[in-house]
Amino acid sequence: MSSAPAQLFLASGSPRRAQLLRQIGVAFSRVVIDVPEVAAKDESPEQYVTRLARTKAEAGWQSLLATRPRATPGASQPEVVLGADTLGVLDDQLLEKPHNKAHAAQLLRSMSNRAHTVITAVAVTDGTQLDVALVRSEVCFRELSDAEIEAYWHTGEPVDKAGGYGIQGLGAVFVREIHGSYSNVVGLPLETTAPLLSKYNVPFWGAPE
Repeated sequence: MSSAPAQLFLASGSPRRAQLLRQIGVAFSRVVIDVPEVAAKDESPEQYVTRLARTKAEAGWQSLLATRPRATPGASQPEVVLGADTLGVLDDQLLEKPHNKAHAAQLLRSMSNRAHTVITAVAVTDGTQLDVALVRSEVCFRELSDAEIEAYWHTGEPVDKAGGYGIQGLGAVFVREIHGSYSNVVGLPLETTAPLLSKYNVPFWGAPE
């Protein structure tokens, strides 16, 4: 592997993952991918999220090959792709993005005064090798009232969030405590991602734009 700093491509449209990478000074570009997010029959949450992260990273690399001929192993400026996926789990059920207001309310009521697990898989590839890390955090909600759930829906925040809430936003008021990585719950565990990027010579902490 080359010792030259690598250029990172993020195979994700998530604004939260982009913000987290910028937070630790990682320079990156986006790569467009289209990966169906459907769990296979009898696939565990860990297997599902790991498969999605791997598939996103591999799809991102293939997209680079199609649009940037120099994106090949051993290139003078190494190029690296990061894919990730995050999901919540409660009672062995996936906490999906809400389909509508009623579904959002159902999700939030199910988490009220209980703990749920957030799992993120992070995959990084340079076209010759691929590494995957899996991180779990436990999030404990306080008791939520129906009025709070109703008001929260009308803020618009639950619409595109797995589990129907955003811990980095208005939904923070629901969280009593966290066991594990906070950034994992947001969508990218930085304490795990940074060393993984370092392995691929992607710099952080003030990386050049």
